[in-house]
Amino acid sequence: MQQTPADRRSTYLAALTQEIERKLQKALISPGQRPELLQKLFADVALEIDDRARDILLKKDENEIASADDGTENLCFYDVLADYYVEAPTSGKNILDLIVQLWSQSFVSHIFALLFHKWLFEASVETSEVLLRYGSALVQGASNVFCIFSRRLHLYLIGAIKSHCRPVEISIFSSPDDMLEPFLKHFPAYPNAFLVGGPEDIFVIELADQLQKLKVEPVLLHYLSRMGALKGLESRMATSTRLKACLYSFTSPGGPMYPTRAARHAAWDTLDLLFPVGRYPRHVISVFFRLLYPWYWPSSCWNFIVTCVTTVVYYILRVIISSWDNIRKSKHMSYNNPDL
Repeated sequence: MQQTPADRRSTYLAALTQEIERKLQKALISPGQRPELLQKLFADVALEIDDRARDILLKKDENEIASADDGTENLCFYDVLADYYVEAPTSGKNILDLIVQLWSQSFVSHIFALLFHKWLFEASVETSEVLLRYGSALVQGASNVFCIFSRRLHLYLIGAIKSHCRPVEISIFSSPDDMLEPFLKHFPAYPNAFLVGGPEDIFVIELADQLQKLKVEPVLLHYLSRMGALKGLESRMATSTRLKACLYSFTSPGGPMYPTRAARHAAWDTLDLLFPVGRYPRHVISVFFRLLYPWYWPSSCWNFIVTCVTTVVYYILRVIISSWDNIRKSKHMSYNNPDL
């Protein structure tokens, strides 16, 4: 008897679960190979679903063809497994038990965050102590995972916090601009708020700390490109100064950050957007300090020349295209109105 797509999907997910259990058990009994095994498992869980697996996991009936055009592009295995462990909580119990035994190991919090971030908000946890333990692992894993890629996971966490209002502090910066304000409104209150400030201050402080930890250029550029959402956010003077200093550290070449040219320009754009007062003095001071390092002059001059030439070429092209369009419109009008 031929299996239905739903049965094939369940069988496939059960097989994936068994494979994850097997690798966790191997890591548990092999201390010498543990870091390498856990790193490989994390990579497998975070792997994008290939065409063969997509056909099994995403088809709903026999006549449907799973496609990447249905809103499931860039879907990873952990996306499907996270839903599966919510639908069938007992399926992930053995994995969760093994993860608890490996709490202190590298990549374990990453794996837990990917596989059980939905389960933690949907399932009933026995005690508040267990919830706190899982919540701490989720915060640590989610923060580390975001430094690599996982936007979809963080969007779910923001929605879950907004709807469930559980006392879990998550320091992330992946929400769309229209979700930032609701997210801050649902931020839990702290007894020492008079020392560290309100939700806006805590969020900005965590963001600055995250920026300092980033070493991957695409992720850093993504952070900087989304920071326009902070414009108009009310925070304390000390918090604004901390964020300004963090951004300023990315605007100069060399140590301690060694930011790329793209990161430096993105940091300047963000700094000028969020702190327009003092914009020109900052740039003048930056140019002055650049002059103190002659070994940067050749690259700076070359980039300046390339930028000027590119700007002139694009300007000429725009003028030519605009003139051509005007000529075409004039000819068209003359053709339609021969009396003109």
